[in-house]
Amino acid sequence: MKAMLSKEVGGPETLVLEELPTPEPKKGQVRVRVHAAGLNFPDTLIIRDMYQMKPPRPFAPGGEIAGEVEALGEGVTEVAVGDRVLALTGFGGFATHVLADAKQVIKIPDAMPYEEAACLILTYGTSHHALKDRAAIQPGESLLILGAAGGVGAAAIELGKAAGARVIAAVSSEEKAQFCRDLGADETLV
Repeated sequence: MKAMLSKEVGGPETLVLEELPTPEPKKGQVRVRVHAAGLNFPDTLIIRDMYQMKPPRPFAPGGEIAGEVEALGEGVTEVAVGDRVLALTGFGGFATHVLADAKQVIKIPDAMPYEEAACLILTYGTSHHALKDRAAIQPGESLLILGAAGGVGAAAIELGKAAGARVIAAVSSEEKAQFCRDLGADETLV
């Protein structure tokens, strides 16, 4: 398999593409052939040793992926070989294959593109937690989203609208403001 490895602390310019043995899943794990990987802010932090999780080097960044299940470890019953899935991996996703805990793997519909599935968990999960669990957003409330054109912000626009909120998106350019209006923002601040 191929993997984009972080072998030293630094930015994306320090990542190196290398050939590695394809891993075999252990008990409770699945091996996924990666079709798409999300690129999120934690990925930029983890390679700089600025994230709370610091995997031993070398490692491949990439905390969320989408792909096809290729192999199952002992005891895995949640998915089958050939299933289309997304997975929260923590790291390891910037590779052609990744091992994931079967409990962190979710089947995706056939109609969902891998590229969309690969960016759901961290962005939409973060926004959902913030809006539902922390803010307890209610219909009719106003929601101001800073950095609204980023992944978490864009998800917050859609989830805020779905919750019945009046969404105000704050961004740094008119181009980003239009992007937010296209997502459903009621108002934008540049």
